[in-house]
Amino acid sequence: MTERELARRARHRLAVLRHAEEVSGNIAATCRSYGISRQCFYTWRRRYEAEGLDGLKDRSSAPHHTPHATAGDVVEKILWLRRQYHFGPAKIAMYLQRYHDVAISTSGVWRILKKVGLNRLPASQRYKRRSIRWKRYEKQRPGHQLQVDVKFIEPLGQSGRKKRYYQYTAIDDCTRLRVLRACPRNDQKTAIQFIDYVLAKLPFMVEQVQTDNGQEFGQAFHW
Repeated sequence: MTERELARRARHRLAVLRHAEEVSGNIAATCRSYGISRQCFYTWRRRYEAEGLDGLKDRSSAPHHTPHATAGDVVEKILWLRRQYHFGPAKIAMYLQRYHDVAISTSGVWRILKKVGLNRLPASQRYKRRSIRWKRYEKQRPGHQLQVDVKFIEPLGQSGRKKRYYQYTAIDDCTRLRVLRACPRNDQKTAIQFIDYVLAKLPFMVEQVQTDNGQEFGQAFHW
């Protein structure tokens, strides 16, 4: 809702308050005339007396505390999978459970995509003009940019207490050369050790590294 619309609705509520004081002289009659409850009238009057006209504007109904909200790094992964691979909600939920050990429902993924306007995929590129079609994301020289990501893996054939591993992957955007490594932990220390391993293995210098907002790529990793 625009600021102009909020101001218009606030002026309407002020007119209701003034009608009760200057025209009808009766709150119940004014409420019947405007089709509102007396509780609503008293709420408007109390807010107007405390804050003036600004107190009559609509306020957000969002809760102040949402303990069950999806973590920011999970939302970032969902949006990245949607934009990068055009996965649907079911496939995104499966991917997060299988590779990142994150449990989220298909409907939960859909609500996040709906909130940011990614619930509908764009039109097929086949029928667009060649000049505006998507182009493959790549760089012109080796080492210009390195893509780094982590996924959860569980080796097959384990017995007893199962061990968890995390596959760190680095891909050069020019040559598509990949460096992979499986690690038993997923934290900043492991990510730093992996990037040192990558820089030692690649036959060219790396200028920049791109990651998502996972907790393993925090401040220490960027430093």
